[in-house]
Formats: sequence, structure tokens, C-alpha cells
Amino acid sequence: MIDDETVRHVARLARLRLSPDEEQVMREELSGILEHIDAIRAMDLDGVPPTTHVIALENVVRPDVPVPGLPREEALREAAHVTDEGFGVPRMD
Repeated sequence: MIDDETVRHVARLARLRLSPDEEQVMREELSGILEHIDAIRAMDLDGVPPTTHVIALENVVRPDVPVPGLPREEALREAAHVTDEGFGVPRMD
């Protein structure tokens, strides 16, 4: 389990101001994280390839197929100011 000084040190590094109750919660959470890391280190992972996802993902994005855009009138319907070219905006000098 992590001691109080380590919790305060990590909080300082993260620029967090923790109350004593928050320090207790942080101590428990950090200790739990380290216990999980120790459990993983104890496993025999020789021959297990590194992964980025726990399940196989393939082609998770939709195909890039052109589709018609909004008609000009609908796109400009809510514009505060419309010009011949499109949206009207104040000139910046």
C-alpha cells in the first residue's frame, strides 16, 4: 500500500490540492492500480503479442463515399448575414 507521503508527493507533481479525505481515496485508488500492475507482472506473457485493443477491430470507419451536401438555401438559413458568396462576416482590419 502507498504511504501518505507518496500520495502527497504525487498530488504535488499533479498540482492537486487534496483534503485529508481525498488523500485517503487517492491512496486506495493508487494502491489498487499498483496491485493490478503487480498482478500483470506476475503473469507469464512470453509469446503474447502486444495489442492496442482487447478485441480485434477491423475497418471500424465507414467507407469514404461522396454524398450530396446541403442545398445553399438550407445551409445559409440561420445565418445572421448572407452575401452572394455565402456567410457574411464583419471585416477585420
